[in-house]
Amino acid sequence: GDVIHRMLTATQYIAPLMANFNPSYSRNSTVRYLDNGTVFVVQWDKVYLQGKEDMGSFTFQAALHSSGRIVFGYKEIPVPVLQISASQHPVKAGLSDAFMVLNPAPDVPESRRRTIYEYHRVELDTSRITSLSAVEFTPLPTCLQHQSCEMCVSSELTFNCSWCHVLQRYL
Repeated sequence: GDVIHRMLTATQYIAPLMANFNPSYSRNSTVRYLDNGTVFVVQWDKVYLQGKEDMGSFTFQAALHSSGRIVFGYKEIPVPVLQISASQHPVKAGLSDAFMVLNPAPDVPESRRRTIYEYHRVELDTSRITSLSAVEFTPLPTCLQHQSCEMCVSSELTFNCSWCHVLQRYL
């Protein structure tokens, strides 16, 4: 994609294993998905690394649950992830989120400067990604789940919230 698309995909991802995979290498390679309304699953099945097909095939998946829970499952990881070259494509695993802001450019009238803010990232230790392993992410409680001041004050949140009387919510 364009530069903006590449910058956003580098900072906004849910990646059980990001590398230079080539799903078209083998007729047995597939990327499948399933959504049953409670969980959305994407599975990379028997995919190979571009130019490194002799390393063997990888099979892994990401399951996004409606509760906010995310599970990465690794069935076949034929080589240590640390041995995968990042020269052609980043190699990483984890979660990241960002947003883009359009600001007026001070030196060029009528133009806007695009700025991408990455505000949160969770990186997995790729040395621990092995065959027949899994990683589970569970969401932490937030102020937004409470509908009243009393509910939030009585909860066991580990950060300070403040009640917004205009929105009638904790922020």
